[in-house]
Amino acid sequence: MTNTIVFFPEGAFGPTNNCVGIGDVLRRRGHRIVFVVEESFAGTLEAKGFEERLMRLTPKPETEEVPGQFWKDYIRETAPVFRRPTIEQLEGFIAPTFQALVEGAEYVDDRLLEIIDELQPDLVVEDNVVAFPALAASGRPWALFVSGNPTEIKDPDLPPPFSGLPSDDRDAWDGYWAAFDRALGGIHTDFNEFCQRRGAPPLPERDFIHESPWLNLYLYPEEVDYPRGRPLGPSWHNLQASVRSTDPDWEMPETLAAGPAPLVYLSLGSLGSADVELMRNLVAELAEAPYRIVVSKGPQHAEFELAENMGGEEFLPQTEVLPKVDLVLTHGGNNTVTESLHFGKPMVVLPIFWDQHDNAQRIEETGFGARLDTYRHSGEELIGAIDRLLADEDLRSRLAATSQRLHAARGTERAADLIEAAVRASAQTSS
Repeated sequence: MTNTIVFFPEGAFGPTNNCVGIGDVLRRRGHRIVFVVEESFAGTLEAKGFEERLMRLTPKPETEEVPGQFWKDYIRETAPVFRRPTIEQLEGFIAPTFQALVEGAEYVDDRLLEIIDELQPDLVVEDNVVAFPALAASGRPWALFVSGNPTEIKDPDLPPPFSGLPSDDRDAWDGYWAAFDRALGGIHTDFNEFCQRRGAPPLPERDFIHESPWLNLYLYPEEVDYPRGRPLGPSWHNLQASVRSTDPDWEMPETLAAGPAPLVYLSLGSLGSADVELMRNLVAELAEAPYRIVVSKGPQHAEFELAENMGGEEFLPQTEVLPKVDLVLTHGGNNTVTESLHFGKPMVVLPIFWDQHDNAQRIEETGFGARLDTYRHSGEELIGAIDRLLADEDLRSRLAATSQRLHAARGTERAADLIEAAVRASAQTSS
């Protein structure tokens, strides 16, 4: 039976790519797949063969936008805050970001109701960090997809989200939570009132999004997932990884194809790489290193040059690059972390913002890589970490076993199965 399934990802490439992988599986099974995307992404999903419905989170600007441009500009302007400890980033970055997100949710609510009324979806998959009351108010079934670090699904035995604090040392947890409440409490109160005015349930304490009564998904390989004090309910499912098969083929640059030197992939994500100063510093630190380096240069690609041992482009098809490299140098975005484990690659993590700090800490404490201070490490520290990980035979064996298991887990197929089951259960309940 053909169903209409709508994907509503946050306006960034990470959540969008996760949804694309699952949507591709469902499309091949005969379902109608529609993406709700910001106008700046217009045509991006159509190019992959999906329907689009466009919306805006802010008033239309005078100049033409490129996909995700608002967040690229915002990250670039906020870059000085990322050099501060995570507890100070709460006031300087996390709270302003949530404020911008909830204002977007309020602005777009009427348009979302129009889209849902037009499409009459059998299920909506939401991959966002704030609620959109139109989903709950519509009465249509919906699924929550948490594509960030699992600390965002709060638990008394987990470190606070966005903190990068260790799991086995709680000394700083209470102080961080107090700062979290000071920075975000007022925003939460106001948004909670808006959600209820628009017909949605009250928000949970400290959460800006509701748990779905139908289906809740997250993805984090069990080798690095956190032990919880309160087990998640039966509607929650861990996909382990969700690796799309829609990326185009990639050929290694001729300048890097020859030679026995290890091949390293450097990617700070489409937002992190907007920090041109950071990218220039990393290029300088690695310019004389004994590696071949593939660089995802990002939206500011014209603002810096690569060294002779490097090759790269503005954007790279990451799932095609990862199988060919020996190590990943990453900002710690959830997609890159889970995809690197899926392909069995060790990581040096240089976190910049949001849950990247949590991912970096978790990769360090589970032994699948190294966490470095993004802005204060030395070139010697960076190269030493890479050399140590490349030489670790036990780690290589662990990664190979993890990769084999994650390939067998078939995260996108499992997500499609769960979505279809939720659609069937909803139809039975309403009939």
